[in-house]
Amino acid sequence: MAPQRERVSMLPRLQLLVLLFLPLLLVPQPVAGHGGKYSREKNEPEMAAKRETGEEFRMEKLNQLWEKAQRLHLSPVKLAELHSDLKIQERDELNWKKLKVEGLDKDGEKEAKLVHNLNVILARYGLDGRKDTQMVHSNSLNEDTQDELGDPRLEKLWHKAKTSGKFSSEELDKLWREFLHHKEKIHEYNVLLDTLSRAEEGYENLLSPSDMNHLKSDALSSKHSELKDRLRSINQGLDRLRKVSHQGYSPTTEFEEPRVIDLWDLAQTANFTEKELESFREELKHFEAKIEKHNHYQKQLEISHQKLKHVESIGDPEHISRNKEKYVLLEEKTKELGYKVKKHLQDLSSRVSRAQHNEL
Repeated sequence: MAPQRERVSMLPRLQLLVLLFLPLLLVPQPVAGHGGKYSREKNEPEMAAKRETGEEFRMEKLNQLWEKAQRLHLSPVKLAELHSDLKIQERDELNWKKLKVEGLDKDGEKEAKLVHNLNVILARYGLDGRKDTQMVHSNSLNEDTQDELGDPRLEKLWHKAKTSGKFSSEELDKLWREFLHHKEKIHEYNVLLDTLSRAEEGYENLLSPSDMNHLKSDALSSKHSELKDRLRSINQGLDRLRKVSHQGYSPTTEFEEPRVIDLWDLAQTANFTEKELESFREELKHFEAKIEKHNHYQKQLEISHQKLKHVESIGDPEHISRNKEKYVLLEEKTKELGYKVKKHLQDLSSRVSRAQHNEL
């Protein structure tokens, strides 16, 4: 009888993985054959001799997504962000392969999380075939973008702040970045909610009510918890924007980068000891410096891209070659820094999340 119960309990998980993989089928697949793009040799890098020349990633499915993104004419900064996200995904998948070999993911929960994370990346950058999932914004404060916040509450707060006379031009630029960060958090929440909702609709079509309850209490529970955490962060961020917009910046403001401010606010309500909180504060200072360096390279990359386009329109081979070389160097440095920032953010966020849940 025990083996029969095991088969029944494993069925929903197999269907879970099938459903989560469905969005990936939107990516064109090559004809099957030995050594194809989806062969074991291509997608299990530890078994391959080395990465092929010119390929960005060790896993062919990620190379294919990268090639598709380049055909979408994303901005250089957006492409660099995608590259960092795919590098993080690749790192996590390689770590999972080691766990799988050691038999540490028998229920498929970690695999399901990886597939879900990749589906979110597809949605975030418009690689899932849906045109309404990309978010385009600029970090620059100018007349063309400053009122495109997409939320009446944010637009009202921003209008009040910029006409209040309480902010210098530098402070307005800083506040604008906070508003954009809040807009991005809302977008990320909606992408996650949409991805999860579509997965659950698929489950309901395939599974019985009892199996559905089992899945909700198991594989999907972490995603619902993540949604709650994100919504709490959005609400806290909106409260902060209201306060700053009405009162202005305090002269004792500790951090300026929105992501760092978010982490610091969460850390102060988490279950950290005084010593742990002070250590976290110091690490946030290093993290903020890393973000500022990355922001600098992003701006330089955008400037270099515009200059390269201008030189190409003139048609001077020598200038084109020189500018293209500079652009490629900036592009690689921006990708490298973007990966380090995302990895550091992931690590810091996990520490805060663990401290918050320990408190609960």
